Amino acid sequence: MLQDGPFAVGDIPPLAHHSFSRKTKAWVKEIHGNQVLKTKYRSVRNQIFDLLGIANFDEILALIHDKRLRVKAAERAHLLLGNMFAIEGGQDEVIRQLHEYARTADDVISSLRAKVLAPYSAHIETTNEIVTAWDPVELLLALFDDRYHRKARFEAKRKLALMGLAGSIDQRERETKIAEKFLGFLNFLNAFVWSPDYRIGELDIRYLHSRHHPDDFSCTSVKVLAEDEARSVVPEIGEKLTLVKRRRFRDNGTDIPIYVTIRKKEPSAKVLKLLRKNEKNPAAAVDDELGLMAVLNSVNDVKRFVRHLTRSAARAESFMTLEDISDTLTGGEYLSSATGSSGKTAMLKFFARTGGMRIEFILHTNRSYLNYIYQRDVAHDEYEVKRIFDTGVVAFLFPPDIYHLDLDAIRDHQLAWFRRRIEEN
Repeated sequence: MLQDGPFAVGDIPPLAHHSFSRKTKAWVKEIHGNQVLKTKYRSVRNQIFDLLGIANFDEILALIHDKRLRVKAAERAHLLLGNMFAIEGGQDEVIRQLHEYARTADDVISSLRAKVLAPYSAHIETTNEIVTAWDPVELLLALFDDRYHRKARFEAKRKLALMGLAGSIDQRERETKIAEKFLGFLNFLNAFVWSPDYRIGELDIRYLHSRHHPDDFSCTSVKVLAEDEARSVVPEIGEKLTLVKRRRFRDNGTDIPIYVTIRKKEPSAKVLKLLRKNEKNPAAAVDDELGLMAVLNSVNDVKRFVRHLTRSAARAESFMTLEDISDTLTGGEYLSSATGSSGKTAMLKFFARTGGMRIEFILHTNRSYLNYIYQRDVAHDEYEVKRIFDTGVVAFLFPPDIYHLDLDAIRDHQLAWFRRRIEEN
């Protein structure tokens, strides 16, 4: 994928170079002294031959220009990929899953165009022919087809790589039965955690009226307002009015309000996380597939909710253990290995293991939640920009020599753009 290495997508396809051309000789010289590159080249070459069912590169041209041979190669490739990703159900099911992998690959790019790189959406739009393509054989052949522009050939390779990650994620989800566990998690919350006086989905509308420090926009005070009270409030400069739809849990006969957002990572978000961590194995990189973020009025309420959780698990006939606990709600610096994260972030974070699941919990007070949204160098929108640029993902997906973008300048522009959006009334 990298454009600064021997597998970079050039102005013309690899097969267009004569075997003894100056460019070919330079390429051979580049990898000749590097055993790792030579091994990688042989591995990639053999994978191409195996997937297409050919013995040498000359046969690729025949596949490009002969539809009958392409169809035969595609049918064979579908069988191989279906077995590799353990897809059951025959040819039709394999094709359906390949369509899903292609959709996930497109969603990765679309998600960046929609938010982190929104002002540059037109610059990074994928070529129409590559967006509509879903067959790995078609995408692979495009890399060697002189009719495709360099940008389109790079995007074909990128889509193949993203589809491969999507396939690995799908296989792991089926193996770990993540969809069933997510449903079980929701059932556990409704049956044992939330107040029995509330119907499923019933929420109390509240607003957090907050004031923020002019230096770093951290929250200096916050007041909870009912819906009718909030109607009469017009936030001034340095103030925010934030909606929270709260449930309740019952602890020792007292109903305590709690705003909850439950998260199951979408496949495209998991692909981006693999890219950020430079990993191909979802089991090693994506450890927060199931998650819950909750906001409570005070640190004491946070403590009561954690105790309520463990008691609720016991009522559901499962022990609950809390793992990888990090608590900065009452002070201290948040220590994270994640690129772009801030040590100023205040929260209680842990993984709860119960009922055959491992669930990530992030708990906030009203004030720490508002800092998580609005504070300079802490706000999640700024964090998203930093981690996607600073981990090299943007350069990986949109190399400057193809998209002609100054990524350093765009990073700074986007951070300033999000900051203006956060602080304006």
